[in-house]
Amino acid sequence: MDYHAEYQKKLTTAEKAAEWLPKLGNIGIGMAASAPPALLRAIEKRVQQHDIQRLNLYYLHSASPLCDSLLKYEYMDRIKPHPFFMGAAERELIQRGVKDNKRVVSFVPTSFSEVPKIIEDYLDLDTFIMTVSPMDKGGYFSCGTNSDYTIPSARIAKKLIVEVNKYMPRAFGDCSLHLSEIDMLIENNVPLCEIPAKAISEIDKEIARQIIHLIPDKATLQFGIGSVPSAICAALTTHRNLGLHSELITPGIMQLIQCGAISNKFKNINRHKSVYTFALGDKAMYDFLDDNSSMECHPVGYVNDPYVIAKNDNVISINSFVQVDLFGQVNAESVNGRQFSAIGGQLDFIRGAQLSKQGCSILAAHSTAAEGSVSRIIPVVSGPITDSRVDVQYIATEYGIVNLKGKSTYDRAMALIDIAHPKFRAELLQQAKDLMELKGWV
Repeated sequence: MDYHAEYQKKLTTAEKAAEWLPKLGNIGIGMAASAPPALLRAIEKRVQQHDIQRLNLYYLHSASPLCDSLLKYEYMDRIKPHPFFMGAAERELIQRGVKDNKRVVSFVPTSFSEVPKIIEDYLDLDTFIMTVSPMDKGGYFSCGTNSDYTIPSARIAKKLIVEVNKYMPRAFGDCSLHLSEIDMLIENNVPLCEIPAKAISEIDKEIARQIIHLIPDKATLQFGIGSVPSAICAALTTHRNLGLHSELITPGIMQLIQCGAISNKFKNINRHKSVYTFALGDKAMYDFLDDNSSMECHPVGYVNDPYVIAKNDNVISINSFVQVDLFGQVNAESVNGRQFSAIGGQLDFIRGAQLSKQGCSILAAHSTAAEGSVSRIIPVVSGPITDSRVDVQYIATEYGIVNLKGKSTYDRAMALIDIAHPKFRAELLQQAKDLMELKGWV
């Protein structure tokens, strides 16, 4: 097959490609750096021209390409975001809608591992749009920053439009699409959106010190996002023969690979390969991923499957929490009674790590929020529970780390109070007494 000739037949402009989208329909969009900026701007022009009646958008983690185009409040009568993950853009839209007594965002709660299945079984995608690398000699395009739901959804949508960008890394694993699967393509060479890493604080470093003794050499690691995981990465540089099977690749993880701490030699599956499902970081990290055969990007249905995770031994899962209550229930997605982020892959890895031989799951965060005015350890979680008390294992703050497994309800409460900020402990003790003794919890 003459791939070059076929490529030219499918090549068009962003404006002409945008005309393929229905006036009324369901559109899937690649996540974060995979979102196609030129296509999104062309769709925005159709919205501005009132050539769109209603587009339901399905996506995770909106970054600048989507935020700067379709996620604008003035378009919410025609653009209907249905995110599987809430970010700053969605929270702002919701707040503006509340003031006008309008529901403008429809959050879809689900675990990250289930997103491709949700899209396939319950959503009828008219079109999927995404960013890919230039075509190789075999007719394949890579989306090196994302496989997650992006690749599976691209394969089942009625139409697939891609934006070819030389800055998209070409990665290994299952993160490519063939020219024959693509209906239309455009070219747009622009640097990928970057997400700067948060600075590591002294509290982050102290939390890392509480955790580091639980991570042996040869462990297989999963990290969430944020400054605490970054601090733990920085503290692991003298470890050796670590493995990586993580939904996310960040600059901190990249540095851990580059320093030789991660070799993947002792993994049972994907040996010698660092496995991830999406990457979010800076240009240096994207360049590191490009044409790097030690890195494998796979769909989230594989990477986040607890039974796949458990195939490796000594899996250590490290994620964060917003609140943990005295029963051990965890809220990792809402703030002040409002949806703030999402379940993501946290529960997937909590379960997978604990199924792993000699594995464990750790949830870590500062003991307080709002500049120290609010305790993250509270009597009872009032909003959605991200992780049930039977799933949660280790909880860590800068004041210590506790394993809740095997502890009674009362002992859990006492252990958690011990790692709360000292100024909240007396109040928490009284609240525990009210819960445990007066109301009969044991």
